[in-house]
Amino acid sequence: MVDMIAVASFLTTGFNLDQPGRYLHWSIFEVSLANLVLIAVMVAIFAAALLLPFPGRGHPWQPPSPGDVVEEDHAGHPPSAGEAQRKAPESADASMWTARLRRFGLKWLPPGKLLPDSQPAYVSSWVYVFGVATLAALGVAIVSGFAIALGGPDWWHYDSVGHFFNSLHLWSVELFMAFMVIHLWGKFWMAAWRGRRALTWMTGVVAFLASIVESFTGYLSQQNFDSQWISTNGKDAINATGLGAFFNLMNFGQMLMWHIVLIPLGLIAIVGVHVLLVRVRGVAHPLPSQGRHGWVAPRNQAAADRAEWRGPTRRYDLLKEAAIAGSVVLALVVALASILSSPDTPPVTIQSWAKVAPADFMGTAASELAGTSETATYGPPYNHGSSNVQGIGISWQMLAGVREPIHPAHTFVLSPLSKLAATDPSLRRALARYESAPSSLQKAWDAAYLKALTHVRFHAGVPSVPKAADGPVPVMVATELSLARSGALDADLLAQQPFYGTNYTKPLLFMEDGNYFSSLAKAQHLTGSQWGVMNETGSYPGQPWLWLYTLWYQVPGFKTSPNVDLIAIYLTGAATIVLLLVPFIPGLRDIPRVIPLHRAIWRDWNRRSRSGEPTRHTPQAPPQVLQGKT
Repeated sequence: MVDMIAVASFLTTGFNLDQPGRYLHWSIFEVSLANLVLIAVMVAIFAAALLLPFPGRGHPWQPPSPGDVVEEDHAGHPPSAGEAQRKAPESADASMWTARLRRFGLKWLPPGKLLPDSQPAYVSSWVYVFGVATLAALGVAIVSGFAIALGGPDWWHYDSVGHFFNSLHLWSVELFMAFMVIHLWGKFWMAAWRGRRALTWMTGVVAFLASIVESFTGYLSQQNFDSQWISTNGKDAINATGLGAFFNLMNFGQMLMWHIVLIPLGLIAIVGVHVLLVRVRGVAHPLPSQGRHGWVAPRNQAAADRAEWRGPTRRYDLLKEAAIAGSVVLALVVALASILSSPDTPPVTIQSWAKVAPADFMGTAASELAGTSETATYGPPYNHGSSNVQGIGISWQMLAGVREPIHPAHTFVLSPLSKLAATDPSLRRALARYESAPSSLQKAWDAAYLKALTHVRFHAGVPSVPKAADGPVPVMVATELSLARSGALDADLLAQQPFYGTNYTKPLLFMEDGNYFSSLAKAQHLTGSQWGVMNETGSYPGQPWLWLYTLWYQVPGFKTSPNVDLIAIYLTGAATIVLLLVPFIPGLRDIPRVIPLHRAIWRDWNRRSRSGEPTRHTPQAPPQVLQGKT
């Protein structure tokens, strides 16, 4: 049952969304109130689009235009001037590649289709608006992203103007994804793949998937706590596929380049193809409001769906609609950015970790030395361990191999300490003793120290560990703590890489091995068992459209499996393929006929058709051609 007190509190605490979020739990489902509000708003918008009357519904239908060019005049009229010109012998330039490309383009996408001034009369529902609204939100997201790029990727963390542009970017993306999901809902219930429009549907689904990846890399590029946690947890799924060394979520520079260059190019390209296909094929014709047994289409329905629309039309100003949609979306984004701002929980550093939770830091450093930490036993792409290796039939992770070698004891402890040893004689002696000891003695020292560390006490910030047979380890770990508290350890782990230092793999893996990092994520409801991939810090909405992926981590049996990441990826991939191939799957593609929600979309068309207004038109005048009317 929904916690009404929590809902009331959420609605009455103002617009400070940086406050801790509230979450509702039912069975295996858990959802933040922020995401619940977002989902409810999306559903309400979709319902309103189905039910609200569309402007101009009382206007008379216009006689249809048979098209820009007609192959043959069936009415017996002589060919027009444009028709005669088209059938005239080709000039010498007609064989040029440019001329051939122009003829091909005009054949499939004449100006009347590319920039139409009319549309079929059945396009009289708000559901049709969400396609252009999605494009408008995408435009605002791109422009706001350009503005952030002008100031640099960290500009918005320390400058109020930069933070405002980041807020614009966040809310434009939220609207873009919400409008796209609603657009997808509408097209499904229209069965919009009918009439050889399957490719239009498929490119729309691919655009949706590309948008998810684009949004995901955007979250990873934020350089705040949310991006840190998402990257360290998301790496397990990517590593399980064998792609972790080539698509490293913890490499901020790589993710930023994917976010601002590679994925946008692909997304804009596929969106462009999708829009052109809509213009070439047109929008799907209305489903029959009644059929045999209530849903079976007439025998000739498939042919009718493929045919060019020859029925009545409505006036349609494409550029005006785009301008209005862009203005409305921009106003919404500016309002949301101004009132609600955007989240920016500061990132965790090794320095802050060592200061706030020194005992956890010391225990983690000791476990790195002992080789018992998660990273030490992880497996590819970091080392030859096996604790995090996944495989179902085949292990892609093992096939990819060790691509980014990390030896935790050396990387996280011994190497940083060795640089300080030149000026610290006691540390130099401790390191020499430890590194010259046999492996069995090192392990005995490490185990003894880890046991004694459970009773550590701090006096004025200085650790006091009970005496044990732990050799030089106490000196090494105490010095490591001092190094971390000074901030030098953060710098050292980043300085181990050349050039820009944007790869945070080493410090993030080190922090993930401790308990402090995950405790902060749990407090923000970001862990996998809390449906964390859908959530954002504070009370901000996250990404509820990722519910299907995170669902598998909650299913009993799956969530305790050592291969849970692969299971989630395989099942989400299978569901994605099903969504992509809906036009070709019997039964699934017939759901819109069985559940006739389309009647709400086309109710004005159905009503006026039943009232006796003509739905077909046979032209009695010569057709229009590109040169004008004959």
